[in-house]
Amino acid sequence: MYVGRIVSVGLNEDNHIGATYRVSSRSFPNRRAVIEGQRVSIVPKPGYEEDVHKNPYIAYNCVRLPCEGLVAVVTNGSHTDPIAEKIDAGMNVRDALILGLTALDYEKDQYNTPRIAAVADTRGEPQGWLAVVRRDGLEVRAMPMRPSWCFFVATYERNVISAELTETYVPTTPDAACTEILEKGVFASLTNPVTAVAALHDGEVFALAAKDAQQ
Repeated sequence: MYVGRIVSVGLNEDNHIGATYRVSSRSFPNRRAVIEGQRVSIVPKPGYEEDVHKNPYIAYNCVRLPCEGLVAVVTNGSHTDPIAEKIDAGMNVRDALILGLTALDYEKDQYNTPRIAAVADTRGEPQGWLAVVRRDGLEVRAMPMRPSWCFFVATYERNVISAELTETYVPTTPDAACTEILEKGVFASLTNPVTAVAALHDGEVFALAAKDAQQ
């Protein structure tokens, strides 16, 4: 099944929260993730730079770590930055998600691609959020975090937030989290993986990793 881009948020067995993003694409598979400090960007691979002129939505920051790295914002588009900046300025996560997604709305491509987001918040007890704006509506939800499970939402087919869209979540490193969303469990049946990015808290800071799908 092709569901497009995916974001997830979950707690591992050590009660450490993480947020993960997977790029799945049929039209623009020649992309990679670049980690630069506390942000990660999705960009075309060398030789495919002209793809950004074919589709303006394929290059963007997909991860930001606001609030001095205590929060991870993970999304499938340019809404990463305004959501992270609002949280960094003191806005609560729910309102930052609502404002960022409402302002930019779903992508105006031929598929009316939804914008999706996950937020992992370590200020106090770990709290995870999922959000999506589609052509037919907006959803923002705090998810019931419990160890060894994650919740996810995708751009197509699985683009309604549900407590039933779960998968086991046991990575102890961000690299392992990337592997999980690319090729394990329910994610193994979801087609056209390209690359994945994960932010996983280790009890002190969020560590970042990126991994390309096996071709």
